[in-house]
Amino acid sequence: MTGAVLAADPSGLLSRMYISFWIPTAVLTAALLIKLPTIIRLWRDPLLRAVGGLLLLACAVFVFVTPSTIAWTNRVTGVPNISAPWCYSLLTAFCASCLLLIIAWRNGLTRRSAGTRRAMRWVISTYAAVIVALWVLFFLADAPEERLRDLDTYYATTPFMREEILLYLLAHCVAVLITSKLIWEWVRTDGLDAWLRWGLKLLGAGYGLNLIFDASKLTAVVARWTGHDVDWLSTHLAPPVAALSAILIAVGFILPHAGQYLHDRWRVRLAHRELRPLYVLMRGVSGSGVPVVLRATPELRLIRRETFIRDVLLPLSRHLDEELGRRAYAAALALGHPPVRAKALAAAVAVQDAVERKRRSPESDGSGDPDTTDLLQEIGAVSRALRRPEVLDAVRARAAASSESVSVHE
Repeated sequence: MTGAVLAADPSGLLSRMYISFWIPTAVLTAALLIKLPTIIRLWRDPLLRAVGGLLLLACAVFVFVTPSTIAWTNRVTGVPNISAPWCYSLLTAFCASCLLLIIAWRNGLTRRSAGTRRAMRWVISTYAAVIVALWVLFFLADAPEERLRDLDTYYATTPFMREEILLYLLAHCVAVLITSKLIWEWVRTDGLDAWLRWGLKLLGAGYGLNLIFDASKLTAVVARWTGHDVDWLSTHLAPPVAALSAILIAVGFILPHAGQYLHDRWRVRLAHRELRPLYVLMRGVSGSGVPVVLRATPELRLIRRETFIRDVLLPLSRHLDEELGRRAYAAALALGHPPVRAKALAAAVAVQDAVERKRRSPESDGSGDPDTTDLLQEIGAVSRALRRPEVLDAVRARAAASSESVSVHE
């Protein structure tokens, strides 16, 4: 049904699929704002500056290609259609920035070869020449009638405007093809971080949609040259494709940074939460816990909790029964737990026993002198073991049974 409607009235259907250019502008701005603190903090990093510049250019493109902004620019300057070379220049500069960023990003600052430097110089010089040519062609052309939405097809056969339109489309298409190729080659590279890989896939999809944009525009322009009218490809299909492409590209840039940030925050919060059982146990021993600091970061709260647990465990270790720990380890192994898990269970049983000893003799400082290196390093595993009291009871019961068996044989 949709196919029949598209064939009968493609422009009408596509006009209902319109995506406001302010939507990708908002997404691109959000991407820039997310990146901005890192860019400011690490301003000397040229890659971060390049990302910031690229996102800024992308925002500028979508701000200045909206019909209302086009009309405002033409009115302020007093030159009909001067928005055309301005928007084409912004788009060309954005394409060059994409190429430069991908080339530099992929090769890295420390592995920038002579070939990479030559490629970057070629991109800068070529696209700078294209921008100059766009302005020269515009001032040579005669385009007196203001066109806000269909300038590409309306002036497709006008001398010099025709060459200008073709030049910016070809420059955009070449940049998109090269950038897409570099991105998809990079995606297939081994050892990439998962967030970076997904970000690159979204970038690749975004640039792939740009090829549809170029194909739509070029087809409509060439159709004008041959006396045909498929302007709807340029006026109704290309704009939503460009908007969707920009959204994917913005998310592609956001994802590696935001994803890693959220992953790190989740990991810190999870580690803090996992330490709670052992923290509660140690708080019962010391009689107080970590003072609450409202503005403390998740990392600081985790460090404070780890420090508190180790500070209480260290003197408590003098009450540890090392023989109980060995029996509990053997019991955990006998119950089918793997060695790492059995070690954590045995330590948890021994710590609980030490807490009981301390409670029964609060004035005693203990008489043991065990090696606490492993215990202090594995507090996370011990705390996770404390979350399963039924498992600890089983280990404790089997360890007690083995102790009684040894006593009977003796």
